[in-house]
Amino acid sequence: MELTRKLDEHGKGAWIGVMVLSFILFWPAGLAILAYLIWSGRMSCWKHGGPGRWHNSRRRNKRRGNNADAHYQGASSGNLAFDAYREETLKRLEDEQSEFEGFLEQLRHAKDKAEFDQFMDDRKSRPAEPPEGRQDQPGA
Repeated sequence: MELTRKLDEHGKGAWIGVMVLSFILFWPAGLAILAYLIWSGRMSCWKHGGPGRWHNSRRRNKRRGNNADAHYQGASSGNLAFDAYREETLKRLEDEQSEFEGFLEQLRHAKDKAEFDQFMDDRKSRPAEPPEGRQDQPGA
């Protein structure tokens, strides 16, 4: 396919331009081109999750309790000193992150307690009001 080769030479911008143009002229053709781009992997950021995918998936897996990135931790660079340094640094960063999350939780708890105490103080200082509609009125 000579057309696809020419578009590949011009990069992703050419593919996007052709897709937009085909959506304008005849929307089913634009939809077909979009499907082809996704299926063929020509827009690699769509196929592989885009930039930052590794970092976001690690965070998501950690929240879920999965250790899906264990294969990364076990991968050796071939340099034992660097591998030990990497493991130590990752462990230190994870410890710091858990300490910081604990600190944030304490701050949230303190803020909630302060707000609740303020509410209770305001409630105690407010004079007791009779319920509406139940006032005793003479002659009623």
